[in-house]
Amino acid sequence: MTEDLPFDPYSPNCPSRQLVDRIGDRWTILVIGVLSEGPARYTDLSTRVGGISPRMLSQTLKALERDGLIERRAYAEVPPRVVYSLTAAGASLGPVLLSVEDWAREHMPDVLGARERFDASAGSPDAGRHQHGPRPM
Repeated sequence: MTEDLPFDPYSPNCPSRQLVDRIGDRWTILVIGVLSEGPARYTDLSTRVGGISPRMLSQTLKALERDGLIERRAYAEVPPRVVYSLTAAGASLGPVLLSVEDWAREHMPDVLGARERFDASAGSPDAGRHQHGPRPM
């Protein structure tokens, strides 16, 4: 039945908009990036995706599993072992997200320079504070 719907991510009420929001989430990009290298356990993901809280990692993994982008496989072992891997749909995002990573690496010096120029010209009290990333919230 859902195949008959015209999916339009520009429409705020379209379910595809939620998927675009999910894919564009910073934690989603990083988790899929790690899983693009192969299956991983929760602790491996937590270590590789620096700065993510345990709660946020769990929420991200559940959302990705719900959307069919990752698979969670629990093994009946002692101690229990859970491994996450990309589904075919999740794996197809790998090259797209890698392109975003590559773009960020290539253009980060330009972005940092633009931030400094903007902050200096705007007389921002934050001038010069954005040298290593986005402004703290």
